[in-house]
Amino acid sequence: MRLRCAVLDDFQRVATEVADWSPVADEVEIVSFDTHLDGEDALAATLADFDIVVTLRERVPFPGSLIARLPRLKLIVASGMRNSVIDYAAAEEHGVIVCGTTSSSTPPVELTWALLLGLARGLVEESNALRSDGPWQSTVGTDLHGSRLGLLGLGKIGSLVARVGLAFGMHVSAWSQNLTKERTDEVGVELAPSREDLLTGSDFVSIHLALSDRTRGLLGPDELALLKPTAYLINTSRAAIVDQEALLAALYEGRIAGAGVDVFDIEPLPAGHPMRTAPRLLATPHLGYVSHANYTTYYGQAVENIRAFLAGAPVRRLP
Repeated sequence: MRLRCAVLDDFQRVATEVADWSPVADEVEIVSFDTHLDGEDALAATLADFDIVVTLRERVPFPGSLIARLPRLKLIVASGMRNSVIDYAAAEEHGVIVCGTTSSSTPPVELTWALLLGLARGLVEESNALRSDGPWQSTVGTDLHGSRLGLLGLGKIGSLVARVGLAFGMHVSAWSQNLTKERTDEVGVELAPSREDLLTGSDFVSIHLALSDRTRGLLGPDELALLKPTAYLINTSRAAIVDQEALLAALYEGRIAGAGVDVFDIEPLPAGHPMRTAPRLLATPHLGYVSHANYTTYYGQAVENIRAFLAGAPVRRLP
């Protein structure tokens, strides 16, 4: 009897197209879900008959309470090598192995710039006007050359974003709690003296920090109030780093020029959520990691992980 593998959130229905699952086909039945399973009860009921679950990033939490309700579950494969929504202790207690995959930093870098450029040049508004016989030119673009890009975080993604900013002729500065001048010199950017200095002096602020107890709520009402009324905020990292109510207030009240957001406190974003209709907001449905190359890696290595698990020698184990 074959094991059963659930592939969650396969919205584009490509999981079995971008990777070759034939190495495990004789032993594993693959079932893809193209809609989101919302809530623990729905997950527990749907996944009760599955031995393996493949999940994308941190979209689906696996707390101990859920793992305990899945007696057949023996393997979770999560894309990426970091996942904060899986209870690893509970997984070990119930004999569930957790494995990850590698992930490229370039797709979120590219999306960051897509959002930033889209905001700076009013691309969505102008395109919509053109396609609907609206006004011919209604916005005045913001120049990148000579403006200041402030980066919260200068890790793998932040440093790549910085290099693109430099290529545009922007002044680039960065800040995080443990960032050193040696690191900023290595990348070729300035070290901001403080978070407050970075926020008040930047024309564009882009967030590239991991979510932790220290970064949760890092930008609250007081911090957002430091931004220039002409400044733009970009967040392709984690929604909880920014106080969502404070951000919505800043957008609705016109206290910042705009925001580009790819991450939300609830995903998928429910119908009618204020983030869907907020003014001055360019929003995308968490596309940062969604690229052909990344999906090929995620699902290709998921197959490798399953194959190694079946052989009794799991690879890329988390945490």
